[in-house]
Amino acid sequence: MNSDLIKGKWNQLKGEAKKQWGNLTDDDLLKIEGNRDKFVGVIQERYGKAKADAEKEVDTWNNQHKLW
Repeated sequence: MNSDLIKGKWNQLKGEAKKQWGNLTDDDLLKIEGNRDKFVGVIQERYGKAKADAEKEVDTWNNQHKLW
């Protein structure tokens, strides 16, 4: 999927991400821009999770929403 499609879909899914991770700010969601690695990093930062745990959560969420 190209980056424009990912960014467009991300704009649709930001609300779903905020439901899953209520500590995400609007600035966090803008910073992520639909990028998996940025998403993982923000989850690590906001929730104090290990990288592997954050990756697992993001991948599980993605499997439900098919962003990447």
